[in-house]
Amino acid sequence: MALMETFYLSHGAPTLAIDETVPARKFFQSWQQSVYKEKPSSILVISAHWETAQPTVNVVDRNDTIYDFYGFPKPLYQIKYTPPGAPELAKRVKELLLASGIEHVDEDKKRGLDHGAWVPLMFMYPEADIPVCQLSVQSDRDGTHHYNMGKALAPLREEGVLILGSGSAVHNLGSRLPDGSPVPSWALEFDNWLKDALIEGRYEDVNHYESKAPHPKMAHPRPDHFYPLHVAMGAAGEDSKATLVHSSWTDGTLSYASYQFTAPK
Repeated sequence: MALMETFYLSHGAPTLAIDETVPARKFFQSWQQSVYKEKPSSILVISAHWETAQPTVNVVDRNDTIYDFYGFPKPLYQIKYTPPGAPELAKRVKELLLASGIEHVDEDKKRGLDHGAWVPLMFMYPEADIPVCQLSVQSDRDGTHHYNMGKALAPLREEGVLILGSGSAVHNLGSRLPDGSPVPSWALEFDNWLKDALIEGRYEDVNHYESKAPHPKMAHPRPDHFYPLHVAMGAAGEDSKATLVHSSWTDGTLSYASYQFTAPK
């Protein structure tokens, strides 16, 4: 079963898992009914919360739940989301990346799922019965590097793999405001620029967002939460069509804008 779509999901704070007031929670809960009804053979997640010097895949038989955060309410640490691993997919990802010219791809044979993966997935696929593999980001590289990684991974769609980039469309934890505060102009301007650029197919502008977007360093002081977008975008192809599938805010400056990329038939 070939899949035509890839996605970029803004996962927000870990408390999405336990806070019923976060608007994006309903978006993730409605995934199989309203957003994406196809059942993939496996899932590849490119998460902002796994940064490595070289592209790395996790090669495990069963994913454990990584609590890669501290100081949050106790119930958050009691959640378990342990879908099967996808070792064959991991080796396929490695094969495709090496064939694209990337010189080195590592394997991690212990790592499970960080909260950039398991928090949205626990709502999207609560049965935890679909094999999941993670791929890391390289924050010292650029958007084009990650876009090209996505292009290399495009054949996975033909193999029934759902490719999900997980980050946040605007992510500046140092500028968070009390919840319910108006969204500051710099955050809105970046979020709107991104939406327009994606919907208009200006992917090269998004690859070079540091020089093309308004307030890039305010929206992303570090690029870790943005690069998963580039992978999802590249995996759908340069002629794909982007659609905004969800938009909401928390803490004044945390955008949950999420996008679907549909490859041409």
